[in-house]
Order: sequence, then C-alpha cells, then structure tokens
Amino acid sequence: MPWIYAIARHTRLDAWRKKRRLESRESLVATIPESLQRATPDPVAEDDRFDRLVASLPDAQRDVLVMLKVSGMSLEEVARATSSTIGAVKQKAHRAYVTLRRALGKEPE
Repeated sequence: MPWIYAIARHTRLDAWRKKRRLESRESLVATIPESLQRATPDPVAEDDRFDRLVASLPDAQRDVLVMLKVSGMSLEEVARATSSTIGAVKQKAHRAYVTLRRALGKEPE
C-alpha cells in the first residue's frame, strides 16, 4: 500500500511542477498589440494559397495529405483506402511536408 501512496504523491508533484512551469512562461496582456491587430490575414486569400500549394503536389502525396490532415483519418485508415502500407503512407506524407516547406521557403532545397 505505501507504494501506491508514493506513486500518487509523485504524480501530484509532477502535475504541480508542470502547472508552475507553464504559469512562469505566461503573461497577461491587457490589450492586443497593434502589430498583431494589423497582421490578421485575409481568410479567402489564405484558402486560395493553400489550394494552390496542395494542387502543386503529386497526386499520391496530395491524396494522403488531404486524408490525413483535412479529413482526419488515421494512418491505418489511409493505408486501407490507398491499398498501401502504413510505411508508404508515412513516406508520402513526409515527402508532401518537405515539398510544402520548400514551396513556403521554410526549408532549403
């Protein structure tokens, strides 16, 4: 029985430490800074840009990306839907991410 109390105590301490760590990094802001107010993107333009970026992907990568991220399917479900293995789905998704990062200029060639 003592080990159950020890586990519970340590779990409680870990939760308390995590809460304190998060609180120490947060700060309350009374008003939104002007730089953030002006930086609100146009949702229609963002949708068009997203559609163009996704359309630039090869068909297999686009299908996997849409199934995983837009439809919210799991890796197993995508693998069954595309008649491929989970490893192949992961590889296609990774290659799609790299292609999108390069198109956005976030990753070197």
